Amino acid sequence: MRSWWIGGAVVLITVSGCTALRDAFSAHPDAAARAAGQTLSVERLAELASKAKGLPLEPDNVGRLAGVYVDYVLFAMAQVDGRLLEDTATVAHTMWPVVSQLKFEHFTEMLRSGTAVAGSQIDSTYAAGDLRAFQHILLAVDPNAAPPVIQQKQSQINGIWRSLVASGGTNFAAVAQRSSDDPVSKAQGGWLDVGGRGRFVPQFEEPAWRLQPGAMSGVVRTSFGFHVIRRPPLGEVRDSFAAGVERVLATRHDSAYFVDLAERRDVRLAKGAPADIRKALEDLDAAGRSHRRLARYRGGAFAMSDFVRWLFAIDPRIASALPSASDSQIRPLLQQLVERSIALEQAESAKVQLSDSEWTLVRVEYDSSLALLRNRLGLSPEAMRDSTTTAEGRTRYVMARVNDYFDRVVTRQVQFTPIPPLLAQVLRERSDWSVDGSGVRQAAQRAVALRASADSLRPPAAEPLSGAGGGLRPAPGPPPLPVIPDSVRRQAPTRRSVQ
Repeated sequence: MRSWWIGGAVVLITVSGCTALRDAFSAHPDAAARAAGQTLSVERLAELASKAKGLPLEPDNVGRLAGVYVDYVLFAMAQVDGRLLEDTATVAHTMWPVVSQLKFEHFTEMLRSGTAVAGSQIDSTYAAGDLRAFQHILLAVDPNAAPPVIQQKQSQINGIWRSLVASGGTNFAAVAQRSSDDPVSKAQGGWLDVGGRGRFVPQFEEPAWRLQPGAMSGVVRTSFGFHVIRRPPLGEVRDSFAAGVERVLATRHDSAYFVDLAERRDVRLAKGAPADIRKALEDLDAAGRSHRRLARYRGGAFAMSDFVRWLFAIDPRIASALPSASDSQIRPLLQQLVERSIALEQAESAKVQLSDSEWTLVRVEYDSSLALLRNRLGLSPEAMRDSTTTAEGRTRYVMARVNDYFDRVVTRQVQFTPIPPLLAQVLRERSDWSVDGSGVRQAAQRAVALRASADSLRPPAAEPLSGAGGGLRPAPGPPPLPVIPDSVRRQAPTRRSVQ
């Protein structure tokens, strides 16, 4: 089934290259932030920011850094208070993107009931030729490649083409798996799936659509390189062609559904919505609690808080581009999100629910994320029980673990694992916390001075060791990082763009 979702998660800040956070929270009167009875001093925040390599020392960035630490303190203190964050409401809120995705899949299955393609329709659809499937073999050529490289690639593709002609193209899939440079289609024997005209660049499209069933093109040159194209006969690919036709029809059905939905519900975007969104990105905490209306429709409205929740489900590349996006770029995205929110309301009204097995998978993924965070901090239930019998002792213990974890994170001894953003939202809603703007600005100013002082004391870089013997060279590849086992989860297919 095609997915309508927009995958990913928003990364609010990346922390790297900092120093120890010992005694980061204290009773210091000059507070930059407070969380669950703990205080982050201006001086400690300044020291932290000053040693964060690559972190521009503007107040916004320093404030985000304080916010990351606040979230960790709230998570750790929840363990002290015995709030294990495993109740159904917390799970449902934190896992909202996955839960909503699954509900919508069930809802679209209901809407598409009776639209399956029969066997006779597959024959007639293939014969009509409005939807076609192709295979191809690509030898990639860089647009700036030198003439000898181009000539070598062309000679290679010519040899492949001659061997395919000699075999009648019956071994096309095997040759594609062995020789093609297209990483997507290679594993499927060069299969490019089913679709109508207009999917490919003209240099590929024109020769491909001239092919009769079972026929193969000559060598085709595009901006990607050299291709050989084949239109497989239906007998070879009946099952794959049928699945592809159903995907195309499902996409058309979904598109028609959303167009009709927007018209029936009279979706209207607020005139200043794009500017409001760009402004909101400066303070997501406040925006996440804002009821400012970005759109209205018959029977409801779409608020800024709804938009912020969607930010945690869309492709992070889209989210990161929003601050500089134009109104004409933001409005279509907002329109799509409003339509999908209405669709989710309809799914809820239809009493669409997850199966027991799906809820089990959601819980496994959620529990795995909590276990990873507790493991990073050393806050397993066993460690908490063994640490002390008093609340004060547990507080000291968890704060020491938080500080030790950040100690190792900023010195790059361990990988940084952020608190899931929707879980952080739950923690902030249930706890007392604040980030003081004045304190953050003081910390940013102080950080500039601390960084300058540290730079002035840093010794000059040593000359690299080299010579006839080769000298010392770094090991190839990135620095080693701890391996994190994949969590058991159900992922919707290709959650990367709004369909």
